Amino acid sequence: MSVRFGLLLDHQFPTDENLADHLDEMIRFTERARDLGFDAIFGIHHFLATLQTPQPFQLLARLIPHSGSMLLGTSVYVSTLSHPVQIAEEIGTLDQLSRGRVVFGAGIGYRDEEFNSFGIDRATRGPRFVESLEVIKGLLGNRPFDFSGKFFEVEQMQSSVKPFDNRKIPFWIGANAPETIQRAARIGDAWIASPNVKLNWAIGNLKAFMEIRKQMGIPIANQVNPIARELLISDSEETAEQYCKQFLKNEYLEYSKYDLDHFVEMFEELIEKSFLVGTAPSVANKLEKFVDGGFNFFLFRTFWSGMPYEYAIETIERFSKDIMPKFK
Repeated sequence: MSVRFGLLLDHQFPTDENLADHLDEMIRFTERARDLGFDAIFGIHHFLATLQTPQPFQLLARLIPHSGSMLLGTSVYVSTLSHPVQIAEEIGTLDQLSRGRVVFGAGIGYRDEEFNSFGIDRATRGPRFVESLEVIKGLLGNRPFDFSGKFFEVEQMQSSVKPFDNRKIPFWIGANAPETIQRAARIGDAWIASPNVKLNWAIGNLKAFMEIRKQMGIPIANQVNPIARELLISDSEETAEQYCKQFLKNEYLEYSKYDLDHFVEMFEELIEKSFLVGTAPSVANKLEKFVDGGFNFFLFRTFWSGMPYEYAIETIERFSKDIMPKFK
């Protein structure tokens, strides 16, 4: 299987900045990515974030006429916080609007603020997540669906808006622990690895994921194995690392507000072992290690809060010219 490359939009902005202007810039960025040959545009998802964070379904719908044939997806949607009936209808609508280009990436969530605000017990998020996905899949199917679980119940129901041409929507599952990655192998179509996981850890857990798929009798010859990565390419290693520390570190400082301080504490290590930061040749060498480990669909986040969009566009232009052809 050839390697595919998409982009993960970082649509999180300080509360004192003009959000409409940023949305216009994202349209320009999407058009440039389309013209450079990228395969996908994905959005992130949170509620009640400390930064302005537009909701992904609406944002992706806005980008449809600017995205060519690129896939449109979420990485990842916190499906434990919304009712699966609503999510299924949203997915069906976006897939119809885009004429069959949607990938639904879902995760269980981690922020206490979100769960508390929705009145959901965070301790139930695992089984609630599994039920939610089963209901969404069932509602998007080709026949009326019954489900009776601990959290959700539907009787002979279908989504009023089904996927374009009755296609099967790919479900990519975000997970960050060995047991949840193994669960992803059982309930999803792919595991999508986070931008901050290290190379060896990612490859080891991908092997475990694939082994479970084989045990389930699922053909793996064409298995899509996605991974998100922070990407910054410059004309020198020093400049790339400087920009990374100047802009990306602020993003990870925001995560520390959600009791994720370890990301800041290990930031230098992440630059070395997780992020794709450097010159085109060094980034290509790092990328090749992930490809050799089995990953074949990359979602690059190239823009972070406070960064000029020109830097992000420069990165994707360098990638398209100097790296992408080596893996196609």
